[in-house]
Amino acid sequence: MGGGGGHAPHEVPDWRTFKAEGIPELERLQKRLAARGLKDPWIRNEAWRYTPENGGNVTWGKMAIQKTFRGFGLAVAAMAVTIVFKKLTGLEGDHGHH
Repeated sequence: MGGGGGHAPHEVPDWRTFKAEGIPELERLQKRLAARGLKDPWIRNEAWRYTPENGGNVTWGKMAIQKTFRGFGLAVAAMAVTIVFKKLTGLEGDHGHH
């Protein structure tokens, strides 16, 4: 039952550690609700989404840059290794003219 590969069970964080204050998105939501005379008593349950461990406040631009350049460093390293290998082994070849 529950197997889980021998890992310790998931640790549920204390609900008091999450607060809507200091999170711009949730503060805006609270203000919009207050303008209509409403209040969300459970808004703190959404605060975990904005913690750094869960991606934090990721904007569209920041996400686009991260996705665009994902693996760029590995590609540069692979290209450098390939160039050095070709230079050392002489496999660069003479393409000549046709």
